[in-house]
Amino acid sequence: MKHLILILSFLAVLPIFAQKVPRLKFRIKDPVRYQFSKEENYTVFFHEEGTDVIFVGGREVIYVLQFKDSKVSATEVNVEVDENAKKVCLSKSNVLQTECENFITTIQPLENNHIVCGTHATAPKCWMLENETNLTDTVAQQLNPKDISPSFPSQRSFTLSADGNFYSALSMARNFSGILRRSLGNKKQVKTEVKWLQNPQFAGAAVIPGKEKYKEEIYVFFTEVNKTSAMDENPYRARIGRICMVDEGGIRGTLQDSWTTFLKARVMCGFPSTLRQFNQFKEAYVLNSNTQREGVVYGIFSNAWDSTVVCAYSLSDIDQTFRTSRLKGYTTALPQQRPGTCVFKNVTSSYTAKVLSIIRDYSEIEDIINPSGMLPLNLPQVERYTKIVADRVRASDETYYNVLYLGTEKGKIYKVMHSDDEVFTIGQYSVFRYEAPVTAMTIDTITGYLYVGTTLEVQQLPLANCSSYGDTCRRCVLARDPYCGWDLVNHKCSAIPEGYNFSSGEFFQNMLQSNAPVCVEVTDPKVHNMLPKEVTLDLDSYISLPCPVYSYHATYVWEKDNCQKRYHCIINGDSCPLIDTEDFPMKDGVYRCTAQEEGQKEEMVSYRLVFSDAPAGLLSAQMIVLVSSFALSGTLLLM
Repeated sequence: MKHLILILSFLAVLPIFAQKVPRLKFRIKDPVRYQFSKEENYTVFFHEEGTDVIFVGGREVIYVLQFKDSKVSATEVNVEVDENAKKVCLSKSNVLQTECENFITTIQPLENNHIVCGTHATAPKCWMLENETNLTDTVAQQLNPKDISPSFPSQRSFTLSADGNFYSALSMARNFSGILRRSLGNKKQVKTEVKWLQNPQFAGAAVIPGKEKYKEEIYVFFTEVNKTSAMDENPYRARIGRICMVDEGGIRGTLQDSWTTFLKARVMCGFPSTLRQFNQFKEAYVLNSNTQREGVVYGIFSNAWDSTVVCAYSLSDIDQTFRTSRLKGYTTALPQQRPGTCVFKNVTSSYTAKVLSIIRDYSEIEDIINPSGMLPLNLPQVERYTKIVADRVRASDETYYNVLYLGTEKGKIYKVMHSDDEVFTIGQYSVFRYEAPVTAMTIDTITGYLYVGTTLEVQQLPLANCSSYGDTCRRCVLARDPYCGWDLVNHKCSAIPEGYNFSSGEFFQNMLQSNAPVCVEVTDPKVHNMLPKEVTLDLDSYISLPCPVYSYHATYVWEKDNCQKRYHCIINGDSCPLIDTEDFPMKDGVYRCTAQEEGQKEEMVSYRLVFSDAPAGLLSAQMIVLVSSFALSGTLLLM
């Protein structure tokens, strides 16, 4: 009876459980990978969409990796530290010996080449990388490497190259308080005021398009210390900062060399009805849309125990908040020319001294930015998320769906479909040879690849891995992958071509609910009716019949002799075994394991048990072999 209660309790929570777990689990058998010759604890990626080359900055080296025809060719460009700089570094008492090397922190395009900067033994230095392999000391004269590169490899930093200008954000580290600045380009070099940022730790930055060119902005995502917090409050605050790209500083005596449009807002991510709040912004990714300001900001947040969640924010909501919120602490009416507004003309001549003084003294807005739906995304509870990228995919219902790729601390990749209505975890990928945290990710929506890096290697993964979902229409459609559909012409699960006209009816796809009944009637005429595997056992054998788990969202049921008896099972790893117990004794007969998902049933495996009076030791060995043969069948191996 205890077994029955346990099974019924599990079935009651199954729908909730299935919403969080990935539907499928994959192991990549022979991925396209490059393995570092040494461990790289700090890396930076640069990849230009539409190309097959990715630049990886490591310790005193730039890896130029070309992924072509399922192979990787690599060129290593050495970027060693000057001996004099290393000696000076080693003489410092507050610096670790390992910090007296050159860790590449920045790789960004500049004209037809790339600018490369590194820590250079705590004395940052920049170089020019010409023709992908030739490193020179030639850099722009107005460039100050300390404005772009951090001094220490653990000091987080971000750089953006936009319209011929460099924007850099350097986090707080040791005696450095942190700064956001325009550090190179055809516009005036400006920066944040010291009092605007409280020991920031930056999590990302992105260009936000505007309807008009002068309304283009840059959002920067960071965590800062809340110096006014009480003893029982969290000392950190997650923030979004915003600047206008046309900003060229203030007037003489008032923000002359500083931003005149900088504003920041508090960002919330957590569960409002509880004390579970995630106040540290760890990673951010902005997914812009084809329609201005209808994109999404995705953020990975952590709490005091370093647990992580993901929250999504509407760009239009963020924009509305920055445009309409009161300024925190400013109690009088704002001037008609609202502080922080992107203006058509150069802001130096457009902003009055009064407006500039308001921005200088009141840089934070009052309203708090909350996530869409007011809650974190309903994702699997894993060890910790470390990296995130996203793509926007048009499906058969003419709706755009967001596809997220999340890297974890143990080297897993989660593929997630996110729409206005739900979050659906398509699959979990085990991609790396050795377990290591995902430290870098970049996505190429033009060529259709994801690049993922750890401290040990870099891998290329296809965004549309449609063939992995199986060779039936039912399995293809149930995957609910916006990239994939059932090809009625070629009878296989295929990537939907760019610009495909869904009215032609050549593909089956339904993102909202199962299309499996149509699949069965039109494209899958064969009925799954397996010939049972005969297993002979003695009467005293321990019986455990394995059933391979394909989908972790399916319900698995064992049936005996055409449903004379039904036995529910509980998923254990990659199998849902049927075990002989006092409450569920097993006798001669045919046992079939079926999986039911979205109202459709599929037979997974079948056995015919035959009991004999032969010695137990001889016959029981059959079951050992049988169990081991199915031990890995629930996890799909991708070739």
